[in-house]
Amino acid sequence: MMFPLLIGITLISFIVIHLAPGEPTDLQTQFNPKASSLAKQRLREIYGLDKPLHVQYLMWLKRIVLLDFGRSFSPDNRKVLDKIKERIPITITINILSLFIIFCISIPIGVLSARFQYSFFDKVITLFVFAGFAIPTFWLALLLMIFFGVNMGWLPISGLHSMNYQELSLLEKFFDMAKHLIMPLFVATFGDLASLSRYARSNMLEVIRQDYITTARSKGLSETKVIGKHALRNALLPVVTILGFSIPGLIGGSVIFETIFAIPGMGQLFYMSVMARDYPVIMGILVIGAVLTMIGNLVADISYAVADPRIRLG
Repeated sequence: MMFPLLIGITLISFIVIHLAPGEPTDLQTQFNPKASSLAKQRLREIYGLDKPLHVQYLMWLKRIVLLDFGRSFSPDNRKVLDKIKERIPITITINILSLFIIFCISIPIGVLSARFQYSFFDKVITLFVFAGFAIPTFWLALLLMIFFGVNMGWLPISGLHSMNYQELSLLEKFFDMAKHLIMPLFVATFGDLASLSRYARSNMLEVIRQDYITTARSKGLSETKVIGKHALRNALLPVVTILGFSIPGLIGGSVIFETIFAIPGMGQLFYMSVMARDYPVIMGILVIGAVLTMIGNLVADISYAVADPRIRLG
């Protein structure tokens, strides 16, 4: 069902972006006093915007089957795939790091909060979770930039590396890029870290109250074995689902922090393309987002079987 689902997603996306006010030709003609209505019409013909919407979609779909995303409507007129290839490694790298940090920190925090329910640690984590839910991502990014970048001068506030990056040694390049990624990674992980740890806590609380956990304790097993071997794997099932859906969510969230921190990734490209009504680039990024969403669902399904032997046997 992934292929018909992808076609449905692209069809709806194609219609929605064309319903938005304005066209690519407006940006090139309305602000140019020398551009006539004939020039605008000529541009619409070059871009294929003079054809009916369903014809435009079918033409686009034929190209996509051949993995041809078309050419950008921007003045450089580059291939969409080339633009995405330049930027997607940056976004994927940041998001993989974010996902790794979220998973490695949120699961232990959630388990410990459930294990020591209503303790001081649990209350502190609960406060952290509510803050993570409440604080807007863009506002947090601006606060970090002002405090750590402008006032304290500890961290760079934009880009991926310094101006003298090429002159640095390999180790210095690594630390330079790491310094540039600290704030974007914190912004990317903060909200999801809070929510996932909360899910892990609630699931663990539900599992440790089950009869088989009481039976395991009555057999004299240590609390570490009871929690780590018997409770954790069952508590991870709902978390795995959320983690699968987090894959496309991180790509979408990168639009905010990449734009604020001027990181040349796919999120920044998507934002600029929307502002310029660059339909081919927008559709190319949306297709990649849709594919990642379906891959996330597939990863979640496979992870179910890994986490729960009953599903494998079934």
